[in-house]
Amino acid sequence: MRYPHDWPDLPAREKGIDVQLACDVITEAMTHQVDAVIIASRDTDLTPALEIVRSRRLAHVETASWEGASRIRFPGEHAPWCHRMDEAAYESVRDHRDYSKS
Repeated sequence: MRYPHDWPDLPAREKGIDVQLACDVITEAMTHQVDAVIIASRDTDLTPALEIVRSRRLAHVETASWEGASRIRFPGEHAPWCHRMDEAAYESVRDHRDYSKS
């Protein structure tokens, strides 16, 4: 998040989260810190990172998305597997941490 000088009068903005997530996915998989990667997103900007992890067989790859929403797919395929989340599933994994206090 990027917090403006006038925060909290002006809202914080997401900045570079997808790039950081893609870098973390590749790094964690390359250093064998994970056996599986599950990204809860439908942001297709993350597809190349997931394709690298899968093509190099660094980790198993899956995604999660809202029921009825679009999902990440590898070009010309039905993969990766997508877990469909309803509100109850989302609430069960929701991060309630207030990152503005970090």
